[in-house]
Amino acid sequence: MPDDARDAAEEESAFSHPPVDPDATAAYGDHPDQVVDFYAPRGGEESAPLVVVLHGGAWRAPYDRRHITPFADFLARRGFAVANVEYRRGGTIPAQGGTGPVAGRWPDTFDDVAAALDAMPDLVRKALPAADARRTVVTGHSAGGHLALWAAARHLLPADAPWYLERPAPLRGVVALAPIADFTVAEKLDVCSGAALQLLGGEEKFGERQPYADPALLLPTGIATTLVQGRTDTVVPQAVSEAYADAAAKAGEVVGLTLLEDVGHFPLIDPAADACAVVAEEIAQLAW
Repeated sequence: MPDDARDAAEEESAFSHPPVDPDATAAYGDHPDQVVDFYAPRGGEESAPLVVVLHGGAWRAPYDRRHITPFADFLARRGFAVANVEYRRGGTIPAQGGTGPVAGRWPDTFDDVAAALDAMPDLVRKALPAADARRTVVTGHSAGGHLALWAAARHLLPADAPWYLERPAPLRGVVALAPIADFTVAEKLDVCSGAALQLLGGEEKFGERQPYADPALLLPTGIATTLVQGRTDTVVPQAVSEAYADAAAKAGEVVGLTLLEDVGHFPLIDPAADACAVVAEEIAQLAW
């Protein structure tokens, strides 16, 4: 099957599942996008590891958390407690050199992910009693994979960053799915039509803000990290994940890189795809 046809078929399959309503929703701020949807483990466990899900969509407004709810439900049916985080994304201002919405908001997107993770233990205590926040794994797809890696590296941010933590976040690990994990490589490859450049505010701000936002510059984290990547991914190519893994190795940290043959971008979050079961297993290896 030609690449374009395969990509289209994979995307159609991933988006063919109806959204799954959460068991509870809680706010971590006053903005309508500052909310978390919770899914209880379907087996009725009294205590289950917590998986925090950060959705993708190039940090752009049209893509919200609803598209990843079937994946969240899939994890809940595998026995995890799940928190599906919404965050502020790019508005409707025409993107640089284009007509679509800008990727992300600076600093709002980062404000929200940091605030959601900081609030998570209290939120799950009230909204999802079955969740064991002491066993938390953060996962994210595409742009959400970037945010997952970034959330685990906040203790490595410049000390003047508003999101800086004095010590590593108490996470069991990170499983980043086809993440936009290295902004320099992503920009060279024009990933998602320059999304990383837009996220940081354009060319005039990119170099200044990159040390505060690029996971490849925030290593070693000391937190167990695995990347899952389709070899035939044309949305966020394999080279982006490999660049992050190489940067980690140079920093003295071993990062897992699971490469899946004949898999593109969307099967990683498609409950109907074998790749999604691989993702669940990678999460389980860190969580249990």
